[in-house]
Amino acid sequence: MDVSFLGGPHPQRGVGVVAPFDFALDRELWRWVPDDVSLHLTRTPFVPVEVGLDLARLVSEHETLGDAVRALNAVAPEVVAYACASGSFVGGIAGERAMREAMTRAGALPSLTTSGALLAALGELGARRIALVTPYTVSVTQSLEEYLAEAGVTVTDRAFMGLTRHIWKVPYRDVATMARRAARGAADALFISCTNLPTYDVIPQLEAELRIPVISANQVTMWAALRQLGTRAVGPYQRLIDPAARRGPVLPEEQEGWA
Repeated sequence: MDVSFLGGPHPQRGVGVVAPFDFALDRELWRWVPDDVSLHLTRTPFVPVEVGLDLARLVSEHETLGDAVRALNAVAPEVVAYACASGSFVGGIAGERAMREAMTRAGALPSLTTSGALLAALGELGARRIALVTPYTVSVTQSLEEYLAEAGVTVTDRAFMGLTRHIWKVPYRDVATMARRAARGAADALFISCTNLPTYDVIPQLEAELRIPVISANQVTMWAALRQLGTRAVGPYQRLIDPAARRGPVLPEEQEGWA
């Protein structure tokens, strides 16, 4: 059968993604990506260390980042994203900035990190007080809070699981339970940290239930990378992605003629 009339695949724009070796959610990232964009993923080398501050520092070393970005240069992405929350907040604001600069030097192209994307997303939503959900230990969670405080963001409450491995196996049920626990205070938004924690399908449910924007590490990473390309991430009823969704559902008393 001659299929030459189809003309070949449509042109694609590329986003390079540097992910830690333990990253297990490639498919989740793809769910935010429109059809005309391809993700090109590479991994940092394996190190036999449990999830914690030491691992965060190891997977964010500049030499490691440079090697990963140079490996991506062959496919010429338009932007490179470092998809790891703890690896990009462990060094504070200055450390995150230095990571981006190291990546840009290695690839001569725009670079971003999950934690930098988080701050950009909070700015987009006008959120200065946030509830926090993490699968981390207390020390890693505190490091994230310190990063946010340095950026002028207040954490109203938090819920964390204390995990040091197998984070990708956490079910949506547990993520939702932690979110409800953390969102008891007056927060402008809720952030679910860790790029190894599944969140895509739970975001709309939590936004409808909690009545505040809910953002996650993988979501903000893809949102920021695609915005760099001048395009939008895709996702059902996610306030960060769809400005129309930020108005929230219309309640009966808000409808015209309600009495």
